[in-house]
Amino acid sequence: MASATRDASNGEGVEFIHEDDGSITARDIETGVASFGETKAEALRMLAEAIELHEGGGEPVTDEDLEEWGLEETEPGDKELPEFMR
Repeated sequence: MASATRDASNGEGVEFIHEDDGSITARDIETGVASFGETKAEALRMLAEAIELHEGGGEPVTDEDLEEWGLEETEPGDKELPEFMR
């Protein structure tokens, strides 16, 4: 069973959830954005990246990216998963 610890009391900060598989989920309390890693440090690094993307940072996905990932012909409801998701 997963367990959680909070590093804040004022509605800000990070909640760590220790998952049953040994990974750690870090969730930003203010935004609800979450990510995970094998350690708290890794989970925090991944959370920082997720928050940056959530706030509009990062680069937009291009048609070339979709083609590279095998998603250019994927439509909603397609039953076959792209190669990288199998």
